Amino acid sequence: MKFGIFGDIHSNLEALEAVLEDMQEQKVTQAVCLGDIVGYNASPSECLELVRGIGCPIIKGNHDEDASEDWPLQDINELALMSMEYSRSHLTDEQKKFLRGLPMYKQIGHFSVVHSTLDNPVHWHYVFTAEDAARSFVHQRTQICFHGHTHVPHLFVKDSAVHEFSFKRVVVQDGKQYFVNVGSVGQPRDGDWRSAYAIYDSVQKVIELRRVPYDLAKAQAKILEAGLPDRLAERLANAV
Repeated sequence: MKFGIFGDIHSNLEALEAVLEDMQEQKVTQAVCLGDIVGYNASPSECLELVRGIGCPIIKGNHDEDASEDWPLQDINELALMSMEYSRSHLTDEQKKFLRGLPMYKQIGHFSVVHSTLDNPVHWHYVFTAEDAARSFVHQRTQICFHGHTHVPHLFVKDSAVHEFSFKRVVVQDGKQYFVNVGSVGQPRDGDWRSAYAIYDSVQKVIELRRVPYDLAKAQAKILEAGLPDRLAERLANAV
C-alpha cells in the first residue's frame, strides 16, 4: 500500500487541496492525518470538513486541542493567540466535539503516528535533535513512527545510536527504527514555501518526501480578508 502521511494543515485550504490532489496523482491508497488541522490561517472549518470527508485516520494536534476547548489561552505567542481565537469562532460545536475526541496516538498496521512525541504526547514537546528523538524511541513499538509539530521535515534513525538527517527519499532497512517528521502542509518552516507531506510505500519499504506548490497568493489574500495579522500571510511566503 501507499500511505499519504500529512499534517500541520493549519486552516490553509489551498495547500490542503493541492496535497490531496497530488496524493491522487501519486496513487496513494490511504491518507493519514497527523493533526493540527486548524489554527493560523483562514479556513479552519473548511479544512476540517475536507479531511473528515476523505475518511482517513486522524490524530489530535495541539492547535486542534486548543481550538476545541474553552480554556484560557496562555503561554502562546500573539500570532497563535489571534489565530486561535479566529479558529474557535469559526468552528461549530459539533466540529469542536469531533476534535476533542481525536486520539493522541494511533497504530496503523505496522507503523504508528503521533503529532508531537511518543514519550509524553499530551505535553506537546518538540523534536529538533537526535537527543529529543531518543526519548521517543524509548516508547516506539513499531519500526516507523511518523510525526509533525515542528513544521520541518526531518528523519531520525535508531540503530546502535540515534542519527538525524534531512531526507527526500529513504529505503527502510531491517534492524533500524525510524521517527519521521513529514513537515507541514499549511505552514512550512524550513525555507521552502511549498506544502510538505510524505508517501510511505509499505511494499517497497520506501519513504518519499513530497513538495507541492499551491495557490499561495489566494491563501494570503484570505488571511488578510479575514482580518488576521499580516505577518501570517508573510510567513507563508517566507516559510520560517
